[in-house]
Amino acid sequence: MTASSKKTNRPAGPSKKGAGHSATSVKDYRLDPRNARRHPERNMSTMEASLRELGAGRSIVVDREGVVIGGNAVYEKATELGIPVREITTKGDELVVVRRVDLATDDPRRKALALADNQIATLAEWDEVVLSELLAEVEEIEFETMGFASLVPDPSRSVPESVSLAERFLVPPFSVLNAREGWWQARKRAWLSLGIQSELGRGNQGDGRQHGLTYASSCQPPSVYNAKNRYEAKIERRVSWEEFYAAHPDAAVQSGTSIFDPVLCELAYRWFCLPGGAVLDPFAGGSVRGIVAAILGRRYVGIDLSKEQIGANREQAEAICDDPCPVWHVGDSRNIASLTNGVEADFVFSCPPYADLEVYSDDPADLSTLGYDDFCRDYAAIVAETCTLLKPNRFACFVVGEVRDKRGHYYDFVGDTVQAFRDGGLHYYNEAILVTQLGSLPIRVGHPFEASRKLGKTHQNVLVFVKGDAKKATKAIGPVEAGDPLAFAEEEDALSGGES
Repeated sequence: MTASSKKTNRPAGPSKKGAGHSATSVKDYRLDPRNARRHPERNMSTMEASLRELGAGRSIVVDREGVVIGGNAVYEKATELGIPVREITTKGDELVVVRRVDLATDDPRRKALALADNQIATLAEWDEVVLSELLAEVEEIEFETMGFASLVPDPSRSVPESVSLAERFLVPPFSVLNAREGWWQARKRAWLSLGIQSELGRGNQGDGRQHGLTYASSCQPPSVYNAKNRYEAKIERRVSWEEFYAAHPDAAVQSGTSIFDPVLCELAYRWFCLPGGAVLDPFAGGSVRGIVAAILGRRYVGIDLSKEQIGANREQAEAICDDPCPVWHVGDSRNIASLTNGVEADFVFSCPPYADLEVYSDDPADLSTLGYDDFCRDYAAIVAETCTLLKPNRFACFVVGEVRDKRGHYYDFVGDTVQAFRDGGLHYYNEAILVTQLGSLPIRVGHPFEASRKLGKTHQNVLVFVKGDAKKATKAIGPVEAGDPLAFAEEEDALSGGES
C-alpha cells in the first residue's frame, strides 16, 4: 500500500508506458554497498511515512549495472512498500522531470511533500570512513567546487576505521557548540578540579574598586530564587539578596564573576594552535586560558592591567602547571609589543571586555571605562598591534558577544571586532555560536521581553580569523590532538554508567 486509505489522498499510479520508458521490477536494482550516507532509524521511518502518505517525489539514479547511485534509502523503502518502478534511460545529457499530476500548487499535500523532501535529507549523515575512501579514489574530479573542500583528504594521512567526528575532534566541528551538554559539563568539571579558580583576583578586593567582571547577586538559577522565596515566606517579609545570602551563605550557585569556559579553551587550542606553539592573549583576565594552554603543551603569554589578577593567576599556575608555565605581564595591551618583547605568536586567543557592559576597574587605561567610540578606537589599535605579532599562516580567535547601548540598541560589537581584525590584515574565516548556561535567564527574561521584546541572550560568538593561507595554517598545526591529557574518560564513563 503506497498511500493512506482515503481515496482523495492517494498518489497517482504510474502512467501508461511511453517512449523512452520501461516498466521494471524493483528487484532489477541493487543498493550501493559503498554508500557514504548513513540512514538512521529516524531517517528511514520518516522516509516510509512520506512515501505512504504523500507518494513518491524525487526519482532515483542507478548506473548501467543497476546499482543505485542516488536514492538508496528511497529505493529500500519503496521495495518494502511494493511501490512500482518506471525506468527512464539517459546518458546524463538531459534533466528528467517527475510531474506529479495529482498535486496542484496550492494543494496542502504538495506543500507537505516539499517540506518532507528537504527535511528527510537532513536526517541522514555521512559515513566518514567511506566518504574519505571515495574522495581519495576520485582525485581527478574537482570536488572542492561541489562543497567538499573541507572533506577532500590529504593523501599523506589516513583515517582510522570506524572513527566518529567526536573521537577525531573532541566534538563535531560544527558552527554551534553546546556548553549545556552533559559531556561538556563533565569535561568542564574535570578541568576545574585541577584547582582552577579564575574568579580569584577579580571583583571587589576590599578597596572599593572593581577588578573583574562581576554579575549582579541575583544572577542565579531558578533553584536559588525558589530558596529565597521560601525564606521570605518563612519570615513573612521580602528581603534583599544581600540579606538572604547573609542568612544562607552557601546558597549561591554561581560565583558572581565570569569564568571563561575551559572546554572552549581546549577546543580552540587543539583545533587552531600547533602543539608547543605560542599563544598570545591581549586581554588575559583570569587564569583559565593560561592554565589550559600549559596543560596542553602550549606556551601562553597574557597581558592584563590588574596586578591583583596577575598575582592570583601566577599563584594558581605554580600550583597546577609544570613546564611550560604560563606567563602573564601586568600592563596596558596598547603596548603589547614592548610588554612581550615582540613575541612571535602561533595563535591569538582572547575574550575582550564587552565595551561598557561591565566596568572592570576605575583605571583610566581600562577600555571598559570609555565611551563606545573611544573604546572601539583603542580596541582596534590593540587588535592591530596584536596581529603584527602573529606569524604568517596562523589563526586567531576572539570570543565576544553583542552589547546594548543605553537605548537598548546593539552596538554591533561583533561586527566591529570582525572589522578590527580585517583592518589588522587578517581574514574572517569561521564563526561559531557557543550556547551557554541559562542560569537565572528564565526568571529574568519575562519582564523585558513583555515590555520591549528584548530576547534573553544565552550565547556567545566565537570568531576565528586567519593571517595568510588557511590551508598552510592547518598544515602547520597538523592532525587534531584528540587524546586526554587528564583522566576525563573515567569521569565521563562514570556519568554514563560505563556505556560506550
